[in-house]
Amino acid sequence: MPRPSSIAKRSVQAPPADAGRYLALCARDARFDGQFFTGVTSTGIYCRPVCSVRTPRRENCRFFHLAAQAEQAGFRPCLRCRPEVAPGQLAWSTQDATALLLQHALRLIASGAEGAAPVAQLAQRLGVSDRHLRRIFEARLGITPLQYLQTQRLLTAKHLLTDTTLSATQVALASGFGSVRRFNDAFARQYRLNPTQLRRSSARPSLDGAATMLLRLAYRPPLDTAALLGFFATRQIAGMEQVDASDGAAMLRRTVRMGNGDQACSGWIALRFHAERFHPERCELLLETSDTLAPQLGAVMRRVRSMLDLDADPAAINERLHADFPEGDGLRVPGAWDGFEMAVRAVLGQQITVAAARTLAGRLVARFGEPITTPWPALSHLFPSAAVLAAAPGEALGQLGIVRQRQGAIAALARAVDAGELRLEPGADVEATMSQLRALPGIGDWTAQYIAMRVLRWPDAFPAGDMALQSALGVRQDPRPARAAEAASAAWKPWRSYAVVRAWARGAAP
Repeated sequence: MPRPSSIAKRSVQAPPADAGRYLALCARDARFDGQFFTGVTSTGIYCRPVCSVRTPRRENCRFFHLAAQAEQAGFRPCLRCRPEVAPGQLAWSTQDATALLLQHALRLIASGAEGAAPVAQLAQRLGVSDRHLRRIFEARLGITPLQYLQTQRLLTAKHLLTDTTLSATQVALASGFGSVRRFNDAFARQYRLNPTQLRRSSARPSLDGAATMLLRLAYRPPLDTAALLGFFATRQIAGMEQVDASDGAAMLRRTVRMGNGDQACSGWIALRFHAERFHPERCELLLETSDTLAPQLGAVMRRVRSMLDLDADPAAINERLHADFPEGDGLRVPGAWDGFEMAVRAVLGQQITVAAARTLAGRLVARFGEPITTPWPALSHLFPSAAVLAAAPGEALGQLGIVRQRQGAIAALARAVDAGELRLEPGADVEATMSQLRALPGIGDWTAQYIAMRVLRWPDAFPAGDMALQSALGVRQDPRPARAAEAASAAWKPWRSYAVVRAWARGAAP
């Protein structure tokens, strides 16, 4: 690893944006959290823009787009601001194919979709050669895909070591390392620390009294937590989801299933959005999980970030949408915990009200869901797996009030997911996945667009056929409302998913 003192000699000329970055650093502006990292040559440490340490001198600062770039340049992560907690980056491009491919690769790695897969498998999934993928990484970022993946694993491990009481072995496996020896070696080589040195002596508090794992997750402001919780509250399924504000702090709890085969585990998560007793000045929320999820804790954090859209960049989105939706600057696109679950819920919600769809989903969970024990009586079941619903007879679904067309759509969807033919997860190829969805019986463009928005995390999804959306845009009475809505949305690309959420929140146009 190069020494920080040698970094200045090797660094290229700082881009003009560095002047603005230094101003953001001086102001500790949370809007830029995760968008860049500052390496300080006098200490050899790199920090987030919101770090509370004394602001370094400008000549000692080197700015990096990614944490992996800072680490490759020889800097170690700050133990105070903790770069592993920072929100990620979900930049989107509709013009530059190379930039789009790079962002796609970064998102797959960050989501854990290719956790321990070699670069060759990642490249194959992206439809390019591994040599081409490495060339793009090195040309655009100055690092290799493996170096980026290694930094993601190390930062996840650092997060778990600091915030949980997991053993070093559990942390190594949950972070994606194949063995404890490789984990210890990578940690010592990159950070010049023993992993146990990051352990905090203080006890970890619990949100509900149990001795479970509690983790911090940061986001960029503004974040309209009331609207986000309201969205989930109106769609919560009895037996597996609960939004609760009875104790004065907004909570979202649900049962979850992770992994497959030997890596499968299940449990529950609890999210606190207004945690005054936990550093109210920070743009963070708290995640608590059952100890049964320890083997998949790194993946759990990534899924929660995606489900709550914590890595969104409000500044870039608001620049495009604020003029038409000024009241929605803090809104995010609510995601999904599980792609198959959300797809089934979307099918159940076709052409009926949200309340009716919630009722059908509750019956489905009660009939086919797997029972689970949690600290809360309201959480008693897991959502049915694809294998279970693929084998469910149509008569049993009909007894729940699900019409025959929806029965066929759910069965076809379950078979495709169970067979591995359809991958419903962030980072999946949008156009190919939507084509697969439309080819299934009972699934049209509305459902495919809705799944792309909430499951694939495509920021430019636009269900033009949605009647509530058409009413909000004032085109419901148009002879061709879907076409009129599509035409109106042209100015909002590539953030039309966020425009949809803002239009829904605004309600019908006057």
